[in-house]
This record gives sequence, structure tokens and C-alpha cells, in this order.
Amino acid sequence: MSRPNQTANQTIAFQGYHGAYSDMSCRAAYPNMTTLPCRNFEDAFAAVRDGRAALAMIPIDNTVAGRVADIHHLLPDSGLHIIGEHFQPVNHHLLGAKGAVLEDITHVYSHIHALNQCRKFNQTHDLTPVDHVDTAGAAKDVAEWEDKTRASISSKLAAQIYDLTILAKDLEDTEHNTTRFVIMSKETKTPAKTEGFVVTTFVFRVRNLPAALYKALGGFATNGINMTKLESYLRGGFVAAQFYADVEGHPEDQAMKNAFEELSFFTHEVSILGTYPAHAYRIEQEISPSN
Repeated sequence: MSRPNQTANQTIAFQGYHGAYSDMSCRAAYPNMTTLPCRNFEDAFAAVRDGRAALAMIPIDNTVAGRVADIHHLLPDSGLHIIGEHFQPVNHHLLGAKGAVLEDITHVYSHIHALNQCRKFNQTHDLTPVDHVDTAGAAKDVAEWEDKTRASISSKLAAQIYDLTILAKDLEDTEHNTTRFVIMSKETKTPAKTEGFVVTTFVFRVRNLPAALYKALGGFATNGINMTKLESYLRGGFVAAQFYADVEGHPEDQAMKNAFEELSFFTHEVSILGTYPAHAYRIEQEISPSN
């Protein structure tokens, strides 16, 4: 296994090509770090474990598309710890080859989530959507094809990187299209209990008992702890589900200690993936939930 070097200490890994929304998130959260594109999430995790990058930026869910497929299966076995979160606004742009105009375009390429988020635009302009593995990869291909009838739905950053023309901006059907990312590191970085608003992420598996989940989560309710995310997924069989949860609070708070103690009575394999500062976007939503 390679040892970290000064370059790796200033590198953050992400899944996708340069110009992907994950790349944008890396640059927004860590403007002084170099971004490292990776083929898939496992490769991004490996880059951190092997010392080629200090951090990894991993998408968790989107306000329009929902959770990112498979990521909940991968996080517990990544060997990494969550040390932060980042919320990235997603603004889709239609990118075409040099000299193309909107009227030229017949086919549009992008990740299935991006295509689904821009249905109204595609229908209005009679564009045929074509699924692509990656939004930035689609932009890269459009640049290489030099075909004025084909465009991609990608980021503004992708337009800059691949020297494409922005034919239309802000294509998404829904306002406030935002993706939540977690920042992962090989080392834990738990903030002190006194450092303010923090989030704790953990996974657990309930025992095969009637109403086990209801009983397991009762301690969070009775101790006044806000659970902002709870998702189930099958892992290793159909008998009992695995759960992924986010709660607001620090494990050293007495209320959290009480809640986790009660959780342990009805579950096994409880694992805390990280405790980290809440992002400003989350705090703003707490203050103005109607937004």
C-alpha cells in the first residue's frame, strides 16, 4: 500500500469524469485541493485507503431523484469515516459542439437522473433522450463527436473543461434541485461536543422480533433527538433489514447515549460511520423549513 505524500494530502477523489457534479462539489467545498476522477465509488474509496487522496466526495441523495443507488451498501464496508457533508445545487445546462444552435439538436445524452430531471425541456424541444453513464462523460463524448445534432445535459464546469457551447441554462423541472454529499476520510475527525450543530450517521440491523424497528427507535423520540434520514435495504438475506440513519446530535450527549442504549436492546451490528459538523444548507433549512 502506498504511503500518503504531499500531493495526496491535497487531493480529493470523486466518482465520474472531470466536470461532473461531484467534481463541482469537491471544488466548492475544497477549492485549494486537486480533484481526482474515479471510475466508480469503490475506486474513490480505494484512492483514499491507498493514500492517493486524502478525502472522497460521495453523493448520498438528491431532492428530486432520491437516494443514490447502492451507496448505502458500500459505505459501511468502505473502511472510511464520514467527516463532513456538503449540499450542492444542481443546475443542468444543454451543451453542444462549437457552432451548434438549439434548433440543430435532435438527441441529448446524460445520466438517467439528469434526463429525468429535465423532461419538460426535452419534450418541449422534441429532443430524444439517450442514457449515458455520466453527465460529464456525456459532455466529453459530445466534444469528441463534433456532431451539431447531439448535445449533453451537463454542468457549466463541463462546458468549460470540454470547450462546449452552452445552448440553454437551468433546464431542471424543479427548483431547489440539490444533492447531498458526504466527505470521507481514512481517519476519524469527530468534533468536540461543544462545537455546535453536528450530525451522526450510523447503520444497524434490527433483531427478528415483532415491532423491533418501532421499539429500537423509541429512544430517539423519547430523548428528543431529531432523525433526519432513515432508509432500509436488504443485506445478506430477507429475514431482517439493514438500516441507514442520520440523527442530529453528538454521541457524547446524554440524550444520545440514552437513545443508543435503547437501540442496542433491539438491534445488533450498530456501527457509527461518522459524527461531523452540519452544513450551512442544513442549518438554513432548520431555520426556514418552508423553503
